[in-house]
Amino acid sequence: MNKRNFALAIVALLIGIFLVNLFQDQQEKKAKEEAAQLAKESMDLSDAKQGLTKGDRAPDFTLSTLEGEEVKLSDYQGKKVILNFWATWCPPCKAEMPHMEQYYEKNAKKENVEILAVNLTSQDDGEKAVQQFVDGYELTFPILMDEKGDIGDEYRAFTIPTTYMIDTNGLIQHKIVGPMNEEMMGKMVGGME
Repeated sequence: MNKRNFALAIVALLIGIFLVNLFQDQQEKKAKEEAAQLAKESMDLSDAKQGLTKGDRAPDFTLSTLEGEEVKLSDYQGKKVILNFWATWCPPCKAEMPHMEQYYEKNAKKENVEILAVNLTSQDDGEKAVQQFVDGYELTFPILMDEKGDIGDEYRAFTIPTTYMIDTNGLIQHKIVGPMNEEMMGKMVGGME
């Protein structure tokens, strides 16, 4: 009788493991479909209400990094640029930053790509909060400080995170409103010249 109960327990355990794996696979598939839909919607820049559109020259700007160095967008012409607008208090920004760091570490040199993360400092909790965020997530790409909010306004980064994919010629190829994952970044950057 004990062997029978033991066998039933093993079967029940195996069924449970199977169901958990099935549920996880369905959740993962759903998340990938949602990410693909978001990317598809975000790639359509033809609506004039969105301001900057696909093929427009990315407006040049000069901002300071956390370390006080001046960075000019046009200095990166010849590289693919992921221009990301974010804030420390933004949950989707927090979710996407580890993906951005992983992508940057793996691909910055071999893909000729740079990430410029523009902190909307005028809407954030100050430089100290930004530094704590950067240290906490161990970010290694440049963090730029938009202290007046002018650049965020020019790029119409009203919902954050907002990201622009800029090709080697300085032209906008994609605008993404919402968080990205490493796979999305790879596909979008890979499709640019």
